[in-house]
Amino acid sequence: MAASSNRIMLGPLVAAIDQGTSSTRFLVFNAKTAELLSHHQVEIKQSFPKEGWVEEDPKEILQSVYECMDRTCEKLTQLNIDISNIKAIGVTNQRETTLVWDKETGEPLYNAIGKHYYLHIIYAQGWTVWLDLRTQSTVERLINKTPGKNKNHLKTGLPISTYFSAVKLRWLMDNVEKVHEAVLSHRAMFGTVDSWLIWCLTGGKKGGVHCTDVTNASRTMLFNIHTMDWDPELCKYFDIPMEILPKVRSSSEIYGLMKSGPLTGVPISGCLGDQSAALVGQMCFKDGQAKNTYGTGCFLLKNVGTKGSVAIAGAVVRWLKDNLGIIQTSTELEKLAADVGTSYGCYFVPAFSGLYAPYWEPSARGIICGLTQFTNRSHLAFAALEAVCFQTREILDAMNQDSGIHLSQLQVDGGMTSNRLLMQLQADILCIPVVKPSMPETTALGAAMAAGAAEGVSVWSLNPEDLTEVTSEKFEPQINPEESELRYARWKKAVQRAMNWETTEPVNNGDGVFYLFIYYLI
Repeated sequence: MAASSNRIMLGPLVAAIDQGTSSTRFLVFNAKTAELLSHHQVEIKQSFPKEGWVEEDPKEILQSVYECMDRTCEKLTQLNIDISNIKAIGVTNQRETTLVWDKETGEPLYNAIGKHYYLHIIYAQGWTVWLDLRTQSTVERLINKTPGKNKNHLKTGLPISTYFSAVKLRWLMDNVEKVHEAVLSHRAMFGTVDSWLIWCLTGGKKGGVHCTDVTNASRTMLFNIHTMDWDPELCKYFDIPMEILPKVRSSSEIYGLMKSGPLTGVPISGCLGDQSAALVGQMCFKDGQAKNTYGTGCFLLKNVGTKGSVAIAGAVVRWLKDNLGIIQTSTELEKLAADVGTSYGCYFVPAFSGLYAPYWEPSARGIICGLTQFTNRSHLAFAALEAVCFQTREILDAMNQDSGIHLSQLQVDGGMTSNRLLMQLQADILCIPVVKPSMPETTALGAAMAAGAAEGVSVWSLNPEDLTEVTSEKFEPQINPEESELRYARWKKAVQRAMNWETTEPVNNGDGVFYLFIYYLI
């Protein structure tokens, strides 16, 4: 009976929808203690209609959200926790993934498509939907029509790349007849995953709210980071009508109310792209604080408004397992690398789909160099882990230079942080401590915090003195800075060897039509 009484006195609760590339989750937190009370997860299927394409079904994504909500509420009820105490819902999502739907019927006009990935390994199990190659020729055409090449990055903070949503939206308008017709007849709505979910959950075709937040909008290449709104010149450049774009809102305000399900009437009041949500969940509210999420890729955010992406992180592990077969499970990598404790001069640059920040070089390709007759699979495993750390170092150096604020420690989250050797290597290569929180759900926590702090909800204080201190594990550097700099310099040399491996050139097919073919300079 005492336990039941304690549960009744939990106080306000806040929920978060965490819609990722491979699964959807619904999590409920105590707004006073940040304790995770219950959650449910549903896996998302991916389809590969053509080589280099990765897609997901928007209706399946939506259904997975409803299923997770229902199951989590059932679990809370079984724990004698009153679901009426859930005062707000936040949304966090895979960001650049692009959707278009019909506002009159509520039906998606095509599957969700996302960022590019190296076409020859796309069929390995578990590749991410945002890694998608189909828009490379669209990127080439857009760059070639621009006298200043990537001049628009001054407005968006982004280079023209297959990574971002505007290029994929342009591809959909050019190649999918349903999308083309809906745009012409003023029935089309565009959005990233957050927009699709919020629109559906707040009523859909019966008055659903068509909006996004600044963190997701900033990843489209249509958002002006100076005016904090859609940019007419950028929309004209991509030939995208502004009427199909969602309204840009802040990351913490009431967007609308749930229209169905066990949480009908609960406000949706927080929205952040997954990496921005993790920055909030790690409580990086002071200037110069930063976090790095280690998942399929690495995503490093620093509290000065800049961000860098490493395309390949956990994907390196998957490549070693599925393509080379040197490990049977991902967890074997740490033991294999620890057996030797060094790469023995071997360097691995996993530029499978080019290099992202800070290079933004699509012509780069992956290389392994520094091999000797003594190099074995353990050295290669160690080099793969080092590669993740070196790429993080490159982005952090660029951030430090741009911001003028040097990081004193790095906070980390994501699936790969369970690899203790990787965390120690990261501390050694950065020459600063790496801090891993004991509560791993920082992305969902960030979305919940934003929702609970919204005006009109106000059940979660973001004042530093009110925030619950999170227990963590700290990895201190164990090598001297001179050794770290030597290894980093050799890595930079290896990166230069990876450049300019691929070109794209127009080829005439004989009927006067030019196509872009990709070939390799081997």
